[in-house]
Amino acid sequence: MDFDYIIVGAGSAGCVLANRLINSGNNRVLLLEAGPNNTALSLKMPAAVLSNLTNTKHNWAFQGEPEPELNGRQLQHDRGKTLGGSSSINGMVFIRGHALDYEGWRQSGCVGWSYADVLPYFKRMENYGGGGDEYRGEGGPLHVHRAKPEDPLTLAFLKAGEEAGYIVTDDISGRCQEGFGVSDRTVFKGERWSTARAYLDPVRRHSNLTIHTHAQVQRLIFDGNKAAGVTYKDRSGHIVNAYASKEIILSAGAVGSPHILMLSGIGPARHLRDMGIDVRHDLPGVGQNLNDHPDFVLKYKCKQPVSFWPKTKPLAKLMAGIQWLTTRRGIVGSNLFEGLGCIRSAPEVEYPDLQIIISPIAVDDATWKPLQEHAFQIHVGLMRAYSRGKIELRSSDPAHPPSILVNYLKDSRDREAMRKGIKLVRELVEQPAFSELRGEEIFPGNDVQSDDEFDRVLNTHTTTQWHLSCTARMGDANDKGAVVDASGRVHGISGLRVVDASIMPVVTNGNTNAPTIMIAEKLSDDILGHPPLPRIEKDVWGNPDTETGQR
Repeated sequence: MDFDYIIVGAGSAGCVLANRLINSGNNRVLLLEAGPNNTALSLKMPAAVLSNLTNTKHNWAFQGEPEPELNGRQLQHDRGKTLGGSSSINGMVFIRGHALDYEGWRQSGCVGWSYADVLPYFKRMENYGGGGDEYRGEGGPLHVHRAKPEDPLTLAFLKAGEEAGYIVTDDISGRCQEGFGVSDRTVFKGERWSTARAYLDPVRRHSNLTIHTHAQVQRLIFDGNKAAGVTYKDRSGHIVNAYASKEIILSAGAVGSPHILMLSGIGPARHLRDMGIDVRHDLPGVGQNLNDHPDFVLKYKCKQPVSFWPKTKPLAKLMAGIQWLTTRRGIVGSNLFEGLGCIRSAPEVEYPDLQIIISPIAVDDATWKPLQEHAFQIHVGLMRAYSRGKIELRSSDPAHPPSILVNYLKDSRDREAMRKGIKLVRELVEQPAFSELRGEEIFPGNDVQSDDEFDRVLNTHTTTQWHLSCTARMGDANDKGAVVDASGRVHGISGLRVVDASIMPVVTNGNTNAPTIMIAEKLSDDILGHPPLPRIEKDVWGNPDTETGQR
């Protein structure tokens, strides 16, 4: 089979690329996805997040290595395995990250990735429910809608943030990217709006686009120093070779893309030899620099019967499901993450490094089943961790998932920031807005007060926000840790790019789906030889008292 482009991975980035490459010129595109089609009804239901994550049909559910700083616990790393990838199973929270994230990318040597460079692409991809403005887009393929919280717990959370002295922002992805505000989400007319819905559906029947699901890529095929094709196993178990005259594009994600590179002999030479793989190109950064957002959850009893717990009982669930099926309205059309705060952990921190978000229901950490009482929980996410991990091969067999070691809290600065986050949440729920709602702290409990006690519960209960990234990071050719250049082209190999969250130099400040889509939008222009969109220079609010004040 011969094509112009082969895209490996039909996830958040791959669907974008398929759309843009098909809609420009007469390109023949092969899109390969290891998972099944995205036809399951649960993938359309926003409130079905937990059921999708517990179903391995659409979830890779990678098992991580024992984490040294978390008492050797092995965390599960959920990644989408269907058309739309993680955008088909994630929590649908849409947040771009902070402008200074992208200034940091530029300063690290990634020319063309400053906030002014990426803002036009964020706008191009959006069809913002509140209408476009200087910062937000309209008319793009990705429907993004502002939640309209009505439940008392989310409203109390937002009010408490104001009472605690934090700024209130009317757009957490707009001019003011610090403070408390209402969450945006990729939900449209009551349904999840994945990249498969936004980008792939409009071109699925295009004669030049070939989509193969259940296609597990084994390795790349080379012609000298050029990536010429891929070998994959089809749904029948047959080995198939496919070739591309222009480029091979890896969009298999922060786990899949470095995995395929290493299976193909591109990566740290010593590790590849240890795995019995011939070294095609020694690229030490492949699989290194793994970033993630650690997560810790505080749970509280709710003194008033206003949590969502009763709506999880069998009859209530049935009625809510019927309502959604017939009207696309009601609780099933919500992701239940409608209020969030992006805050700084300390005065000396330049811009937010913590994201706190409320859920108007509390669940058991092990089973994810609702606590059988009125309760709520607040997540503390560390957005700019210093710890770094790695992804390595377990064997040369493509069927064996790679080793994932994140090294959560290995850097003591991360542990200190998480302690501060717990204290700031406790301060938040003591505000007047919560006085009639907040009951006893279920977890970690009021007896946990000292640093040693904080560390104990962090070790036993820190988990992941499922934002693995940065394992094939951008950088110039003189940067020995860089895997790709600022255009996503793999150093030392022609005809091969990586376009997904793995090329981020540092993870962005917030959920990673929106930035991943932006990356694919931006690099689609580069692949097609189009000039980049004109830069948009816009100011972003910064706290004038960052040196002396935490808020």
